[in-house]
Amino acid sequence: MTTSTPAAPADLAPADPGTLADRLAEVWIELEERLERVPVLSRLADGTVTIHDYERLLFNLRQQVVDGSPWISRAASNFDIDHFTLRAAAIRHAEEEHRDYLMLERDYVAIGGSLAELRSGRKNLGSEALSGYMFHYADRPNPVGLLGAMFIIEGLGAKRAAGWAARFQEVLGLADNQVHFMQYHQQADSEHTGDLEAILTSGIIDDAAADEIVRCAQVVARLYALQLEELDR
Repeated sequence: MTTSTPAAPADLAPADPGTLADRLAEVWIELEERLERVPVLSRLADGTVTIHDYERLLFNLRQQVVDGSPWISRAASNFDIDHFTLRAAAIRHAEEEHRDYLMLERDYVAIGGSLAELRSGRKNLGSEALSGYMFHYADRPNPVGLLGAMFIIEGLGAKRAAGWAARFQEVLGLADNQVHFMQYHQQADSEHTGDLEAILTSGIIDDAAADEIVRCAQVVARLYALQLEELDR
């Protein structure tokens, strides 16, 4: 006599993980909730932020921004010919971003900061962790998961940077030439997120790659928030 294994009850069946877009949206929601608790952003929201807060934010961001184009370039060099579309996109992106830190430096000097001190600064704990992870991941063969990192980093530029700039201006009375780095990234990163969306929905991302993209987005979201939490440490 043979027996058959009964079907698992509905509440014990594996949950549908959802589409890649759904999974990334969940990561984004978690990031937004965490950012609300970051002290400098909390003070920005309630109007108690100071010019010193803004100076510290720029100082700490700069140390990580200078690494952006290099890790993208390294990732590009590790895509093989079968991933030509991703390699070409990474090369283009690295070229577009390799001068971004100069805008940030100009903003920093415009609010009275010392360029020499800024350039001699070191990464904080979160920035060290973020940059270390990005370079480590970029060294992998065909590091498709970095699309998840781009989802987070470019998403912050497209969705949050301009709002932060406007709020700093409102609270501190800053001029456009003192918040240009953040203002610029709303437009530039909106274009980048459009390019990213085209890749994610192009059909070239299989299930394994989707898992890597989501995992990388989760890690980068946590580490990006960490660098904002650990200003000056």
